[in-house]
Amino acid sequence: MAKNKHKVSVKAGMAPGALVHVGERKEEKAKITVIDYNAKKLVERKASVNEACKFAKNLEVTWVNVDGLHDIEVIEKIGKAYGLHSLVLEDVLHTDQRPKLDDAGESLFVVVKMLSFNEKNKEIDYEQVSIVFGKNFVLSFQEKEGDIFDPVRKRVRNDKSRVRKAGADYLAYALLDAVVDNYFVVLEKIGEKLEELEEELIAEPSTETLHAIHRLKREMIMLRKSVWPLREVISGMERSDSKLIDKKTLIYLRDLYDHTIQVIDTIETYRDMLSSMLDVYLSSISNKMNAVMKVLTIIATIFIPLTFIAGVYGMNFRNMPELEWGYGYYAVLAVMLTVGIIMLSYFKRKKWF
Repeated sequence: MAKNKHKVSVKAGMAPGALVHVGERKEEKAKITVIDYNAKKLVERKASVNEACKFAKNLEVTWVNVDGLHDIEVIEKIGKAYGLHSLVLEDVLHTDQRPKLDDAGESLFVVVKMLSFNEKNKEIDYEQVSIVFGKNFVLSFQEKEGDIFDPVRKRVRNDKSRVRKAGADYLAYALLDAVVDNYFVVLEKIGEKLEELEEELIAEPSTETLHAIHRLKREMIMLRKSVWPLREVISGMERSDSKLIDKKTLIYLRDLYDHTIQVIDTIETYRDMLSSMLDVYLSSISNKMNAVMKVLTIIATIFIPLTFIAGVYGMNFRNMPELEWGYGYYAVLAVMLTVGIIMLSYFKRKKWF
């Protein structure tokens, strides 16, 4: 979890609204893409910060996407051009925000966590995404360039899609829907890891299995922290009285809320499974230890009478008649072997091993 900790102390003592990037620098240079569109026309381009600050003429919706949050000048210019409050820009640059919804009157500000599964290290990567939308614009700020919004871009390019005929609020919904849909992809990967761990627990649990369980438990804590507040965000948008959200969009927000609840239920199920798997691991280790102790106890019990017999005939008193007997040694060995066989047979009949 240490990798998710950012140095928030750099903002200590600064005035509210001071623009400081808090988080990892995930892009060498901020990249800006702009899509202007209406039902019939679309203009898509990579733009400079000055071009991104201009509204397209005769087009209804402008979508500005910024990849890379370390360039404070870019964020500040775009914020001024679209009338964003300095506190909103401060939250955009602070990449450890809790998912939330803020109503600024002329715009709505949404912070969510975008998740992706890293196939190399088999862990979840977390990224903050900030979405601001007004009457005819949508601004999306990402920490790094990714492909989660690519399906939305394809829908925007299709002049027959619903997003082309709707307003900025529907585009904002589509972006949030893409984020939530990707949660299901991540949860599928976690489900596969859980299945592998279950097989290990049944076959041959080891300390590596225990470490994997603890890593997954930490991942689920972070995942829960990222998703649970999202339910409040979607619910707040659904109940909002803002004129920026069209009534036709509310039904899609309700569907998105249902998806969020489904994600939360899956997370809680996985957390319960991990807790039970930890109990199974501890029980398995305890049973192994009990089996080892049973074997050692049986061996020790068998050797107790044998040790007694060997002790008696190891005293070497002169008056012991067996000492002068030619077959005494072999007789004692036979007695010891017989005692051992009898005890083994008794333990087996009692099903102690």
